[in-house]
Amino acid sequence: MEYTHKIKSPVGMLTVSSDGKNICGLWIEGQKYFAKTLRKDVLEQNMPIFENVQKWLDIYFSGKEPDFMPPLMPKGSPFQKSVWNNLCKIPYGKTTTYGELAKQLEFENRDKRTSARAIGGAVGHNPISILIPCHRVIGKNGNLTGYAGGIDAKMTLLKLEGIVY
Repeated sequence: MEYTHKIKSPVGMLTVSSDGKNICGLWIEGQKYFAKTLRKDVLEQNMPIFENVQKWLDIYFSGKEPDFMPPLMPKGSPFQKSVWNNLCKIPYGKTTTYGELAKQLEFENRDKRTSARAIGGAVGHNPISILIPCHRVIGKNGNLTGYAGGIDAKMTLLKLEGIVY
């Protein structure tokens, strides 16, 4: 069974999903790929895991770095999960590029070639927005390239972290 809960935020209404123990999804209403990994048989219900996410988001949206992370269980391919794992390593208040992420994965995979385009596809399909910080990935020239939640949301999230574009 999968459960959902809605949370209001400065970037719009958020839908959070959980298997009861882990966060499986967090989407900004109207974003590209909204609830793509969400099961069809879901139950909207408040649970302790959602209260934990609400606390994390309250801290984050107050402009501070939360000192904890709810347990995450994103649904995706092994490649996507490796990209999302690397997104979690981008420090609060910092950005990286698709190319830098590709180089990091090449290093981790013993020089197995990884393209920035493949990284972009995995980043774009991140099912746990904000908590897995795909908004911290920018283009190689510092451009604010695509964000499934919209460029305005990306700018808001970066600004909260002290990064101004």
